[in-house]
Amino acid sequence: MENSSLEQTLQDGKLRRQINSLIVAHLRDNSLTQAASAVASATMTPLNVEAPPNKLLELVAKGLAAEKDEMLRGITSTPMYDLGTLVPAAYGSIPAHRVASIDFSALQDTKGSSKNFPKHETRHLSEHKNIARCARFSPDGRFVATGSADTSIKLFEISKIKQMLLSDARDGPVRPVIRTFYDHIQPINDLDFHPQSTILISGAKDHTIKFFDFSKATAKRAFRVIQDTHNVRSVTFHPSGDFLLAGTDHQIAHLYDVNTFQCYLSSTVNAPEIGTNGAINQVRYSSTGGVYVTASKDGAVRLWDGVNANCVRSIDGAHGTAEATSASFTKDQRFVLSCGKDSTVKLWEVGSGRLVKQYLGATHTQLRCQAVFNDTEEFVLSIDEASNEIVIWDALTAERVAKWVSNHNGAPRWIEHSPTEAAFISCGTDRSVRFWKETL
Repeated sequence: MENSSLEQTLQDGKLRRQINSLIVAHLRDNSLTQAASAVASATMTPLNVEAPPNKLLELVAKGLAAEKDEMLRGITSTPMYDLGTLVPAAYGSIPAHRVASIDFSALQDTKGSSKNFPKHETRHLSEHKNIARCARFSPDGRFVATGSADTSIKLFEISKIKQMLLSDARDGPVRPVIRTFYDHIQPINDLDFHPQSTILISGAKDHTIKFFDFSKATAKRAFRVIQDTHNVRSVTFHPSGDFLLAGTDHQIAHLYDVNTFQCYLSSTVNAPEIGTNGAINQVRYSSTGGVYVTASKDGAVRLWDGVNANCVRSIDGAHGTAEATSASFTKDQRFVLSCGKDSTVKLWEVGSGRLVKQYLGATHTQLRCQAVFNDTEEFVLSIDEASNEIVIWDALTAERVAKWVSNHNGAPRWIEHSPTEAAFISCGTDRSVRFWKETL
């Protein structure tokens, strides 16, 4: 079973890469150079990829003819492969965003225009046996996973969490944890979901990246493992699903091919002078995969080309001499939100490296604190360690608009917002996981 699952994953990845190559070659050969470059950058496909002339048109024509023939003969087409029947059939399809992304350059004078952050209800979901260290939502917002210092991973189904929140649940207690995975031997640092398949990856202090197929109800252990050479601090899938990046104790993120598990990066990659304290706390791709960002222990936020892995901009001292603990892109890829142990949250313009906004008023100097946007990017959320509160700012005005008691015993160490709705997860040093949802 494990070998067949791996073979299917490899087959799916190879098929996607072939399709990407044909699209890039078709656009390039038809003098649509700008479009070809954009697709090549987003899918990490070489612009000079070789393909027979008009091959894409030929395959599409054959496919349409075959489909027409099947319809005439009354044959129903079936999918080429099954992504798992134990999860919702539409897994991976992203619901439309509730509101368009904020244009941070649209308004100059924003004083007095801050919005109110809606009230939320919160509920204790579960406890790990040790510190709850990280969390990640699936791209479609239907699942959330948490990782712990106890080496376990818990997978929650959001629909079951919402059912649990209902006070009149008549069928007894609802258990939102649908999977628990045990396969690491040291604390888990980060998680990510594959953008199309029912695969969850984890990075841990045991120098491994592990792949879990959560479509299988009985699976407890990884079906494939990447053995890295360093403590894996952060992991992120390329939007195509064919590659992943690992941020480690090494100064440069390690790029892996999901199909072959080959590591493409080495110390010879063109990069700025990074000292021995350049370990990466977090790495995240942009929405198209054309660029990625790293937040490092030396306080720098660095932007890297998603195709050739060269550093295109280094914001040295982004958080002074304190660690940069998190960094992520806005949906339009024009800005990066970073957080550091200097008790600041900052918004940077990607094109110029210019500091656009500062979100002040929360103390975080000890934990690997996160700063995140809500799903509409109207608000920024982070943590105040001193007061054990969740702090919310208006993203556009940078005014602090709310401070909520976290309900954790001790400051939360991770906060993660749903990409599709007004809900987020907090993970605590008290081992607990809490769910927060806007009250209507």
